[in-house]
Amino acid sequence: MLRSRISAFVSARPAAPAGVGGGLLPARDLAVAWVVVVLIAVPAWVLTIGQARDMGVEPGTMGMALPLFLLLWVTMMAAMMLPSMAPVALTWVRGIGRRSSGWIRAARTAGFVGGYLLVWTAFGLLAYAALAWTGGLVEDHPTAGRWIGAAAFLLAGLYQLGPLKNVCLRHCRDPLSHLVRYAGFRRTARDFRVGVHHGAYCVGCCAGLMVVLVPLGVMNVAAMAGLALVIFVEKLWSRGVLLSTVVGVAFLVLAVLAPFQDWMLPGLQDAVPSMDGM
Repeated sequence: MLRSRISAFVSARPAAPAGVGGGLLPARDLAVAWVVVVLIAVPAWVLTIGQARDMGVEPGTMGMALPLFLLLWVTMMAAMMLPSMAPVALTWVRGIGRRSSGWIRAARTAGFVGGYLLVWTAFGLLAYAALAWTGGLVEDHPTAGRWIGAAAFLLAGLYQLGPLKNVCLRHCRDPLSHLVRYAGFRRTARDFRVGVHHGAYCVGCCAGLMVVLVPLGVMNVAAMAGLALVIFVEKLWSRGVLLSTVVGVAFLVLAVLAPFQDWMLPGLQDAVPSMDGM
């Protein structure tokens, strides 16, 4: 039933397996789709790394105004999230292409992407507020960074092991049933609403992981790469749920160690040299 309704939406022949949730795209289309993902994700990573090289790792917002921070934040999210959300996004966009053309297809695709990025932009506002608060606190009370770091790791670990993470991860790991639900949305601004809906689940799935950017540094490229890998494997590997649990336990261990290990908290210490200066 689910597969027949999805096939009616995307007008696709029987597909080869494409990760969690079964086959969403034929093998040839899947290969082309992943090439598109790479062509988008690689420039996003290049821009992010280039900015990180100039800024280094510092506490708080590193003096960035909110508009610049949000621009960098959305670029970071595109680099980190695109590979893991590709199965749903590419299948929906392919369905748009099957049912429309020209400017209509471009507008519908933009609506979907815009809805998804809007959710991450809203989350970026919360991230900016949290970074501004912790940065100011560390500036006034340098030793507070140890306990902020411990609290961040504790919160991230508990979230990873909590019910909301499980619900959102289950959504991201079972795209077929949700594509059926999306196909039933009202036509008015449907693509935008699909982007917002899927983006909200994506934020819910990754919120705990994003919290550790407070102690690790929001422009810490190594941390971003590690988190992007965890997000990708959680969503697409058959044992991704187990990895989520392991990562949660690891965060709890780091919460215990953080007050006594300053090297674990680069994002809560005085500015360190940028990558060019190392």
